[in-house]
Amino acid sequence: MSTKAFKNEKIQDYTEHFKNAKVAVVADYRGLTVEEITKLRRGLQEKQGDLTVTKNTLCKIAAKGTSFEVIDKLLKGPTAVAFGFADEVSATKVLMDFINETKKCEIVGAVLDGNVLGAEEAKALAKLPSKEELYAKILGSINSPASGIVYSVNGVMSALVRAINAVKEQKSN
Repeated sequence: MSTKAFKNEKIQDYTEHFKNAKVAVVADYRGLTVEEITKLRRGLQEKQGDLTVTKNTLCKIAAKGTSFEVIDKLLKGPTAVAFGFADEVSATKVLMDFINETKKCEIVGAVLDGNVLGAEEAKALAKLPSKEELYAKILGSINSPASGIVYSVNGVMSALVRAINAVKEQKSN
């Protein structure tokens, strides 16, 4: 199974992942069953990510020449790498949620923009809002002044209508 062709194929797969990823989160996957790894992989795929159980040597070779070249500092022992292709936060969130749910596996670190993040920094990354959440907040901030103007104009118009109505009532009596 560990033929040269198989290894070259794996290196190409890993290299492709490194070229397309925005973040790579390294985890020690000891204690996980195949079903749990599959569940985690499916969760990551829903958020445009992927999970790869790697051979450290092949992973180091594949990372050469990419912004993830520094990942070799994190590759010790049984390693799984969660890649985030859509944004920098989603894959880390999915992995942290999985860890909190199963109480198995642990984050070793992450690589983001060519920098190695320790385990605590990677966990902090998972607490950041996703792109969708940030877009919603920005839209809310942009919408807020416009809504305020609409409510103010409506309030003035309502007050004017009530005043005119009151004058009409007064004149008819």
